[in-house]
Amino acid sequence: MAFGIIFIIIIGILIICVLASCIKIVPQAYAIVLERLGAYRTTWDTGIHFKVPFIERVARRVNLKEQVVDFPPQPVITKDNVTMQIDTVVFFQITDPKLYAYGVENPIMAIENLSATTLRNIIGDMELDETLTSREVINTQMRASLDVATDPWGIKVNRVELKNIIPPAAIQDAMEKQMKAERERREAILIAEGEKRSTILVAEGKKQSAILDAEAEKQAAILRAEAQKEKMIKEAEGQAEAVLKVQKANAEGIRMIKEAGADEAVLTLKSLEAFGKAADGRSTKIIIPSDIQGIAGLASSLKEIVTDKQGE
Repeated sequence: MAFGIIFIIIIGILIICVLASCIKIVPQAYAIVLERLGAYRTTWDTGIHFKVPFIERVARRVNLKEQVVDFPPQPVITKDNVTMQIDTVVFFQITDPKLYAYGVENPIMAIENLSATTLRNIIGDMELDETLTSREVINTQMRASLDVATDPWGIKVNRVELKNIIPPAAIQDAMEKQMKAERERREAILIAEGEKRSTILVAEGKKQSAILDAEAEKQAAILRAEAQKEKMIKEAEGQAEAVLKVQKANAEGIRMIKEAGADEAVLTLKSLEAFGKAADGRSTKIIIPSDIQGIAGLASSLKEIVTDKQGE
């Protein structure tokens, strides 16, 4: 009796375990490939699913997230026969779980071998210098080639990156020497450019200084000329004013003589005095008007004036 109860309990536990194993919960970003009697049945997406016990089974659990695979360095030969080591990083994502499960036996190994052969084909058409400066071109060509090749496997290659390009030691030494020579050349050019610029600036400074000096001298000459002109104008104005005052004084004297009732003889004498002043230091002859010559009483005075001027 006790043995029968234990047997029933065991059977019940087995049934519960079997039923529990038939319940599957698929998490987010995952998929499950289900087979029935060895043949593909369906693909389970995110959620809870039930399978028939002993008839259906989970063939593969597939990760739908983007994955990254870093492959070890691969030896490649360039067009100019230089052997180098290049390692690549491949970013891929599974888009079809069924093709991924049944397309290829080991997808990661297949991608690694495919990337190595594709890389050798691309690098084989390039020279060393072109290889070192064409990373983006190589990445683009590899991604396109791998994406086409992995499409039947349900894999989408999103990006391919060259992680390291390692040339031989001799090539590295030559490249370092070349870079050092290039840096020294650039340094020499920069020094020469600096000296040239400095010389130009000094010459420009001297030029500007000479221009400023000439401009200052010009302004000084203009100012001196203006001052001389002003001085001459003031002297001429002073002389004119003096002459005007003398003339006014003479006119005033003649007016006063007339007002005093002086006769014609006195006026004639004053005219002779004016002629004497006009000849002062500059002439020994005086031209006497005809009307003055008729005055007999003034002949002796005129003679004395002429004699005095000749003695001088």
